[in-house]
Amino acid sequence: MGYEAALAGYEKFDFRDGRWTRPVWRRGSGPAVIVIHEMPGLHPGVIAFADRVAAAGMTVFCPVLFGVAGRPMTHPGGLLTMLGGLCIRREFAVWSAGRSSPIVDWLRALSRQARAECGGKGVGAVGMCFTGGFALAMMTEPAVTAPVLSQPSLPMAPGSRRRAAGVDASAAEIACARRRFAEEDLSMIGLRFLGDPMVPDARFDTLKREFGDRFEAIEIEPQDAAPGPLKNPHSVLTANLAETGPTKAAETRVIAFFRERTGAGAVNP
Repeated sequence: MGYEAALAGYEKFDFRDGRWTRPVWRRGSGPAVIVIHEMPGLHPGVIAFADRVAAAGMTVFCPVLFGVAGRPMTHPGGLLTMLGGLCIRREFAVWSAGRSSPIVDWLRALSRQARAECGGKGVGAVGMCFTGGFALAMMTEPAVTAPVLSQPSLPMAPGSRRRAAGVDASAAEIACARRRFAEEDLSMIGLRFLGDPMVPDARFDTLKREFGDRFEAIEIEPQDAAPGPLKNPHSVLTANLAETGPTKAAETRVIAFFRERTGAGAVNP
């Protein structure tokens, strides 16, 4: 099985929609949550988070958008080589503010299927790092009711004030999300470490301005992070998640949010 041994508790299937077919790993029962992995792929830290979502009474769907499923985050074949390739792949809009990635269409279709199979009030979705903003763009799909943006890092913004303040969703997608939040009494969570150069202050300022109190910002001091592979703490729910303190409280809040918004039920005290 190789690296896929890390997913031994999951079932694998291929999901096709439009131009793309991608493998998806599934585990659990109850309403659905789409866990969209970060760089450099569906690594064991993302799988551990998905395990905890499943243990809380939900069905997790873990699509593989890039990378090798189950391969450790620190593998030498990872981040820099992959990032260079992803910058030119047509599935992803790496540099463009005000535009979502084309692969989001595929994720919306996966959400529809997950809702049809699993029921509940709706589907949760969390994006991380490179995929962090995808959950916002997915709100144009009525099945999605619980979007979470964990350290949203697109558009990449070295030296650009416009991209630093940008989000990887179009004006129409933002307007749709804002309308649904008001009409359906929904909301969104965003998570980041303060001072993270990949998630500029200006980006969260934009989200706060666009969505007001419908955007729940969880911003954590870097000293509260567990040690991770990067110089600056970045991965709130995976590599820099500590077993106690603010990061663990953030994870607990995200899982409770999923349970509330998908119809899995109130969290047990």
